[in-house]
Amino acid sequence: MSDMWEPDPSWRRLPGAGGPATTGVWLAEVGGRRWVVKRLSAPYDSTPALTDPARAGYWRREAEIARHPGVVDGPGLVPPVFGPVQEDDDGVTVWSLEQVGEPPPALFVARALGRFAAASQAAPAWASRRLLADRLEMAERRGGWPTLARTTLADVADRLWQRRDHWVSGCAEGPEGRLHGDAVPANFLVRSGQDVVAVDWQCFGVGPVGTDLGYYALSSREDFEVLVDAFLDGVGPDADRELIVLAARVTAVYTVLSRAEWALAQVAPGEGALAGKLRHPAVAPHVRALQRQYPQIEPLLG
Repeated sequence: MSDMWEPDPSWRRLPGAGGPATTGVWLAEVGGRRWVVKRLSAPYDSTPALTDPARAGYWRREAEIARHPGVVDGPGLVPPVFGPVQEDDDGVTVWSLEQVGEPPPALFVARALGRFAAASQAAPAWASRRLLADRLEMAERRGGWPTLARTTLADVADRLWQRRDHWVSGCAEGPEGRLHGDAVPANFLVRSGQDVVAVDWQCFGVGPVGTDLGYYALSSREDFEVLVDAFLDGVGPDADRELIVLAARVTAVYTVLSRAEWALAQVAPGEGALAGKLRHPAVAPHVRALQRQYPQIEPLLG
């Protein structure tokens, strides 16, 4: 039996390690250079959510990116400089150089996401192919949005939940392109010329162009329509605005509702009326994000 993998005691653990296979992320200094070290743990069973390369949670995807960085090397987004990819019986350890600098502005990121989605690139076998469907399937396993059904949003949530397959299918009719898959500001570190250095490629894949934009809109201070204009500028003059906006809108709405459901469900069992828990510190940010998306919800209710 091999020894269990352990981080070097000199490494400093970094906060915010996410992903279904991520054990942890550390900062290491080796040879005068600073490296980000991410540990991916092999799943103990053959659960499709972790072992099917087409699924969003495929556990080895970041290791594949590190071995084949050309797949995501622009235009628009580029990966960090990768170091060793070390494999053992328990998982994979991925090294990348630390990126330090000023985060790029939101509109620059939105345009970069559009350029990345529109570029013609062959998708590898390990690219995710059902990002939003997988996330909704996860919500379905938890029973849908039952906690939201106890709020004033009950009718809206029920209508959207019942029509989720309709809207996911509608998005699939639009143009397909590359997706970062986890388009949040924390993953877009610095500018590199006209591109953005992006990290956390766990959910990289292909899907409806506009998906990344919808996800990014949830954590950007810029208005949805302003982000759309920047994204379409990146896609180019042949962009199908209507279908791209649909993909962005569906992604934003279904993601923000699922997040609000999850947060509210965590505090719902405690004492007190559910309405009062909307102001709970763990819930309030999701409620505010949901309120910002009201203009995107209304077109999906018809």
